[in-house]
Amino acid sequence: MKTLAGIQQHLATGRFDFSRHAFRRAVERNISEEEIRTAGARAEIIEEYPEDKYSPSLLLLGFTSAGRPLHIQVSAADSDATRIITLYEPDPTEWDEFRKRR
Repeated sequence: MKTLAGIQQHLATGRFDFSRHAFRRAVERNISEEEIRTAGARAEIIEEYPEDKYSPSLLLLGFTSAGRPLHIQVSAADSDATRIITLYEPDPTEWDEFRKRR
């Protein structure tokens, strides 16, 4: 399994790819690759999904240079790149400080 530091490194340096779902969501939600890199560089794990459908995954919280919060769900499986499963700007009415579900 990947470490948080390894995932942060992959995201910061652009060594990531998207699931079809994540790519569509990034386009729909106007989330740029640069925002992913910036938010991913210092992202923290806020939820873990060890029994996820295809492989264990993690929900990360990071902030863009403009302060935009992003949730980035990534596969924790070992690979040469980090796979982004989905990503979105969390709804503040559903999350306390974007870290804990209400």
